[in-house]
Parts: sequence; structure tokens; C-alpha cells
Amino acid sequence: MVDPLAEVVSLLQPRTPFSKLVVASAPWAVRRSELARPFYFAVLEGACQLTVEGQTLVLNAGDFALIPAARAFATSSLDRDPPREGEAVDTPIAPMPGGARVGDPAGEVDVRMLVGHCVFGSADAALLVPLLPRWLHVRGDPRLATLMQLVGDESRADRPAREIVMARLLEVLLIEALRSAAGTAASPGLVRGLGDARLAVALRAMHAQPAQAWTIAALARETAMSRSAFFERFSQAVGMAPMAYLLAWRMALARQLLGQRELAIADVAERVGYSSVSTFGVAFTRHVGMPPGRYARQAAASG
Repeated sequence: MVDPLAEVVSLLQPRTPFSKLVVASAPWAVRRSELARPFYFAVLEGACQLTVEGQTLVLNAGDFALIPAARAFATSSLDRDPPREGEAVDTPIAPMPGGARVGDPAGEVDVRMLVGHCVFGSADAALLVPLLPRWLHVRGDPRLATLMQLVGDESRADRPAREIVMARLLEVLLIEALRSAAGTAASPGLVRGLGDARLAVALRAMHAQPAQAWTIAALARETAMSRSAFFERFSQAVGMAPMAYLLAWRMALARQLLGQRELAIADVAERVGYSSVSTFGVAFTRHVGMPPGRYARQAAASG
């Protein structure tokens, strides 16, 4: 059976080479602005608040949160309101080995968490990230809890190759969080769509047969829903219309095939559902920003 999430994650090539330990004492608040980089939070002890896109989440020990394209977010202790955009924040932050001490350095620690940037190794990550939720929050998952325990143990230890082990554990944690998030809090995206049994049928069909001449009617039949009900349900859960998702996935596959340089452009076009090179070229250029031939040459030069 085709696994859409595994395909997207495989193309993204996620890694977590950057992490730091944050230890905080209430009251505290931090606001950050990022350049659309993926950012994660793994709470080891205590609890805090995360505010993203106007929604505030309470993160407890064992929780994992991911923002695949972070632009602005705030974290704070439970006893104070999250800082709003543009609001001055006067919480002291002091560097410490491996991380930062937030709040009163003499105060009682109320939270310990690992935070950091993920890296998506794919050169086309910017075009794949929109298929993921804008944010996700996973809690109460036994497998995730086990991984969090291992991460916490490693963060407190001083063993040989500690940084390598931490990086690998965090990579597994990231993938497990994406896999587990279908039944937990997440904004619209592929993960939420796969959590809906009927929509999952349509998503798997598009991934299994990207060259198929799919229409709303055909996909609705796969899910045993009316066209209007399917379109509305898919759009709300995935965050884009079914044909927009199909186009995004076809272009992701096309970029992968062009980068491998094993097929002629005409063959790539056929593999992703286009009967003519010219029609494929127009769609690819509009979506990616350059013709497929130039993309293939640039991919070869950078590889």
C-alpha cells in the first residue's frame, strides 16, 4: 500500500542537527521571528505555552510540537499571557553550556525542553512543506513518550558521541511525530487528511497513480462521497483543493525524476500525468519557476 506521508518525508530528507536545552523559571516569555525555517519543541519536564498563528497550545512533559515553516511564534510560562506581535519582552536570557537559561537564574525551574531547527535536505523543501500542517502538537503517544525519555536521558548524560546520538534520536522523534499527528492536534495538511479514513483513500490513490486522469468526480467515487462533500471535506482537512494537492504532488515527483536524470523530459511528463511535453513544461514552469530542462541541468550541476 502506498504511504503518502512516507513519500513526502522521504523527499524532504528531514534532519535535526541543531538543538539546545532551554531551562526556564516562571514568569518568562520569549518571542521569536524566523525566516520560514522548521522549528521544534520537545518538552522534557514541566509545562509551558506555545502561541503560533494566533492559537495558544499548552505543552506538557512528553509533548512534541513542530512548526514546519516557522515565521513568528511565542513561548511563555503558564502564569503569564503570551507576548503579542510587537510587544516588548523583558525576560532575561543567559547562555549556558548547550543552551540557555530563561527567566530568573536563581528561580525554581518550571520547564526543561529541547528546542531547535530542523533541516529539510531537499532542495525543493519550500515546495513540499505546504503539504505538511502549518503546525502540529503530539501528546499521549506511547512510542513518542519512549523516544522523549531516551532524548531526555541523553541530554542529561555526558557519554561519548552524545551529539551524534542526540541528532539521530531527534530525527526519529521528528518522523514519529509526523506519523503520530494524524489523530492529534494539527493544522490543515497532509497529516490531518490521512487521519480521515475516507480522505486517506483519495490521497493514497493520487500517490499510487499520479499519472491517472483524476477528476473531482473520480476521487469522490473512490471515497464513496458526493463531489461537493468530498471537495469541501478535503479542502478543509488538507488546506488546499484536491486538484491543487494533486498538482503539487505531481510537480514534486517531476522534480525528483528530473534530478535523477534517468528519463527524458517526455517520459517524466508521462509519469506525472501529462500527455505532451509542452503542457507539462507550462505547468512545471508555472509551479517551479523555471522550465524542466533548465531545472534538470541545474540539478545535475549542483549534484
